Amino acid sequence: MKKIVLLVLALLFVASASAQEIGQWAVGPRLGIYTNSDTVLGVGAMARYRFDDNWRIEPSAMALLHKGCSLDLSCDAHYVFDMGIVRLYPAAGLTINDIGKWAAGLNLGGGIDFNVADIFEMTCGLKWSPMFDDRRNPVTLSVGAMFKF
Repeated sequence: MKKIVLLVLALLFVASASAQEIGQWAVGPRLGIYTNSDTVLGVGAMARYRFDDNWRIEPSAMALLHKGCSLDLSCDAHYVFDMGIVRLYPAAGLTINDIGKWAAGLNLGGGIDFNVADIFEMTCGLKWSPMFDDRRNPVTLSVGAMFKF
């Protein structure tokens, strides 16, 4: 157990300038806070695939933890501005969810990634999801971790 804790601590304190390479997948967990009429916590997973130096896609699934439990499925495109160990990206994509009832909408936002180690990075994002129905459009703040392979 001590070895695992020491390994995790070492990964958190070692900084590297290695970005996700072209053709490489990255996967990881994500936590999100959905603001709507009520604030809802979401727990899920995401994956990323890098097409070239700037473009990548990010499909994700999030379980929303509230009365009745909902599901949010999204796929976003990112244009990445690489600045060493930090990367900024605007994002746009599509989402479907059943917050109350099933509906589709758009995702508009952006985020920042920070390399922690060669195979591990932290990410934080903010997006607005205008839906194609009469419900309030959620704004989502999310944090996550990515493991590259």
